[in-house]
Amino acid sequence: MSSPVDRSHWLTIFALTLLFVSYNIANAGINHLDIEDNEFAEFEDFDVEDVVGGVASDQKNTVHDHEEPSTPEQDQEAAIADEDEATVETEDNEFEHVDEDEYEGYEKDSTSKPDLKLNEGPKITFAQLPAHLRSNWESYYLELMILAGLVLYFFNFFLGRSKNQRIAETWYSAFKGPLLDKFALVGDDGKLENSQPGLMKESENVYLLWCSGRTGCEAVLFELRLLKRQDLVAMVMNLFRPQQDQVHVKVFMNDSDMDTFVMCLATKKTANRFVREMADISVYCPEKKSAVDKFGLPANFVLMSEIGEASSTLLDVRVCSLINNIPEVIESIHFSDQYSGPKQTEDTAPSKMPEVKKMLIFNFNLPLKNGKSIVEAVEIIRPAIMLTFHCIDRVKRFRLSKEFKAKAEKNRQKVEEAFLKSTHAARAEAAAARREEKRRLEKEKILQDDDPEKQRKWEEKENKRLAKKRMPKMKAIKV
Repeated sequence: MSSPVDRSHWLTIFALTLLFVSYNIANAGINHLDIEDNEFAEFEDFDVEDVVGGVASDQKNTVHDHEEPSTPEQDQEAAIADEDEATVETEDNEFEHVDEDEYEGYEKDSTSKPDLKLNEGPKITFAQLPAHLRSNWESYYLELMILAGLVLYFFNFFLGRSKNQRIAETWYSAFKGPLLDKFALVGDDGKLENSQPGLMKESENVYLLWCSGRTGCEAVLFELRLLKRQDLVAMVMNLFRPQQDQVHVKVFMNDSDMDTFVMCLATKKTANRFVREMADISVYCPEKKSAVDKFGLPANFVLMSEIGEASSTLLDVRVCSLINNIPEVIESIHFSDQYSGPKQTEDTAPSKMPEVKKMLIFNFNLPLKNGKSIVEAVEIIRPAIMLTFHCIDRVKRFRLSKEFKAKAEKNRQKVEEAFLKSTHAARAEAAAARREEKRRLEKEKILQDDDPEKQRKWEEKENKRLAKKRMPKMKAIKV
């Protein structure tokens, strides 16, 4: 009977044996899987053979290294032998029977000499593209000039707009107090949604101020027409054709507060423009007279008046003295009960008399040149603005005499008759054109009809009408 020590010894040996057998089995399985998974396993033999061949060649080289070196005579004999072995026997040329004259471009030696150009690939050519960027700034002088012009234009825009706004605000602040004393409403244009009454900006160089609530007139409109300082092109044109900032005052009179007359006092340049453009002046008072002898005004002022009594009364001493004190401010003074704006062209001639209004129109220059500041220019124009209220009161109280009143009414009647005569001729031409169009349509309708009897009757009727039209007109005389 074995002892417990011997039994444990045998158990240990048995466990080691099982572990060794299981390891071998597992290793064999892994090798088998590697061989099955490797698709290129059949080529591994060639690699082994190459390795074996390489070892063999290395061993051969080591053997030759131990051999004695050969003499020059032996090397020469070995080279001759290699050349003999490398000699290749050439067969007969299969193109010897070809006639050279039979094929164009055929050369005898072309078969023996390989064409190297056939093995060459296609020749690649690169287009000569210009460089998209240049380091020389002189090439972009046009773009730089355009950019500089845009920068200058926008800089002038903001600078000119701000200056016009300062001029308008300074003018409004200077005259707000006097206007509140003269009118009940200042800065109200009659709209209900006008929550901020005051100076209204119509554009970058035009500002409006409506005033109402005064006896003798319906309303007064102040227009500040400043230079287009925000427009660089307009400022450049102003160097060649100088213009000035102006204040236009339009007084809308009541029908009962102004008599029937038309008169205008203006500079020569403005008077010529008014005669060409304004409808009431060109019709009622186109003649220009000098205002030097009768009124003592500067030589550059001319007077256009329909009724001499009206101009003599309204151009009193106060008005003439003011004009003599600030002649550079006064541009025109225009009183009219037939004001209808600029003349209409012949193409847009109205079919009825234009609507007229009784108005007083003042054009004043705002002298901002010669180094004057905005405040100084506003103070210079202050007497001219106050002149408008004096003229409103004078026109309200003025009445023409019976003689000149009848003359004014006769002038207006003549103008109305001339207008009706011109419009009657135009209406007659339009009626004749409509009749001719009606006859043409009737003729086309008759010609489209297949009834020859209707066509004959219509032709007889038309011939009678034309014969009657060609007959001379005779007047019947009563005995």
